Amino acid sequence: MTYAPAVNPPRAAALVAATLIACTAATALAPAAAADSSTDQCTFPNKMYAGRPWALQRVLLDELWSQSKGAGVRVAVIDTGVDVRNEQLTHAVDTAAGRNFLPKKLKDDNGDPIPRGKENGTTDTVGHGTRVAGIIAARPAPKTGFVGLAPEATIIPIEQNDAEGHGTAAELAAAIRYAIKARAGVINISQDTSNAVAPDPDLDRAVQEALNARVVVVASAGNDGLGGNVKETYPASYDGVLAVAASDRNNERASFSQSGDFVGVAAPGVDMISTVPKGGHCSDNGTSFSAPYVAGVAALIKAKHPDWTPREIVAQIEQTAERSVPGRDRLVGWGVVDPVRALTEDDHPPQSPDPGQHLSQAEAPVPAALQLGETPDERNARLATYVAVGAVVLVAGLGGGAVALRDARRRGHRTTGTE
Repeated sequence: MTYAPAVNPPRAAALVAATLIACTAATALAPAAAADSSTDQCTFPNKMYAGRPWALQRVLLDELWSQSKGAGVRVAVIDTGVDVRNEQLTHAVDTAAGRNFLPKKLKDDNGDPIPRGKENGTTDTVGHGTRVAGIIAARPAPKTGFVGLAPEATIIPIEQNDAEGHGTAAELAAAIRYAIKARAGVINISQDTSNAVAPDPDLDRAVQEALNARVVVVASAGNDGLGGNVKETYPASYDGVLAVAASDRNNERASFSQSGDFVGVAAPGVDMISTVPKGGHCSDNGTSFSAPYVAGVAALIKAKHPDWTPREIVAQIEQTAERSVPGRDRLVGWGVVDPVRALTEDDHPPQSPDPGQHLSQAEAPVPAALQLGETPDERNARLATYVAVGAVVLVAGLGGGAVALRDARRRGHRTTGTE
């Protein structure tokens, strides 16, 4: 089967992945960074990003973190590895729990051996997995406003893909099963097949095993959405997986983001600042970076509500998303994720759909209230303003009337010859 990667990897042209041809026993998958990715402009290390990225500016972080910071939740990042030399990830990663699932004997197109990363998954020559991990759980650091959405969660680094796209569905299934054993509460998978052919069924079985173990599985929807292209991608299309599309600064679908009925929600995926190997930050585009944004929110909810099931956590994220239509659509699913609403409008667990029903087919979540008029507080404030202004006008009018009456009396006295 043929799978086309949705990524321009971050190094020279020699590292740009071509179309991947795979046999049925080893279905290949590709990292889901957008085709117009800016990764090729990034060097490792890179300079620090001083400001607060737009994707974080849209969130009231103090209000969010007053509810949860993700403490105690372990998030498996199944990707190209996570470089812990970036200071914002050094203390966010459980290096002892990491694992490398790439084959030990890899060769490039010339037949030369490809160096294999560390066994604990902390080598990342691509930078993709390090970016993904940063969006989830990067620790605060001086001289930058960038931080992960769940800055007290713990990352489990699992290296399962590389710049040449050697990751396969079989190895991804093995990586998912390992994440379960490593006590992950959330799994982030920012890679996908590039056509609608389902991989080996064992990958689906591994996903269902994770869900049965109360693990939330989040996956990128893919970046082959230009021209309104609609198709299923995997593992995002599997039942129970929260498939994440990319949104832009206007809360609309990013032009490259994959559409389809399997899309659960959207999240920022354009000009995404995050951590890179050896230190510093770079900007990148893609559903690869939308998925960890949602995985971070899932970690926050799981830390606050450890008794909630994966379906309840997914339903909460979907029900509190920002949307412009009452139901869902194939572009952004139930809407663009709203981290604060997901953490604050949670008095009780959201009603879980029937276990045999795909979440995207469940009853439409209640949309965010669209306030077209004024609230009672705003009405009271308006009336108080009217009263205050009226009082000033009345006083001024009375004062002016008194002056006019005095002047009239004086004119009358002059006419009669009196003072």
